[in-house]
Amino acid sequence: MALVITDDNFEVLVLKSDKPVMVDFWAEWCGPCRAIAPHIDEITEEYAGRAHVGKLNIEDAREITEKYGIRTIPTILFFKNGELVDKHSGMTTKATLADKLDALL
Repeated sequence: MALVITDDNFEVLVLKSDKPVMVDFWAEWCGPCRAIAPHIDEITEEYAGRAHVGKLNIEDAREITEKYGIRTIPTILFFKNGELVDKHSGMTTKATLADKLDALL
């Protein structure tokens, strides 16, 4: 299961992580977010121990959503060593997300 990321735990779970982190910015009402969710779940399992995968509900974490200028969902941000290093907005394939995460390992 993906980590639940909030304004309160973002720094610890993402910025201070010793592994690459993929963060899915989503919302309950977002159809494309629900469509991509199975890919996020599969990647979470496949990359366990090598990378962290988290989901951040934009309705519950407005501070982080604003900080990173999220205007479209789903948006996936990729972090390494506390730095934002890659991004994808909109629908995509599992393979595209896995390729971006692989580049950080």
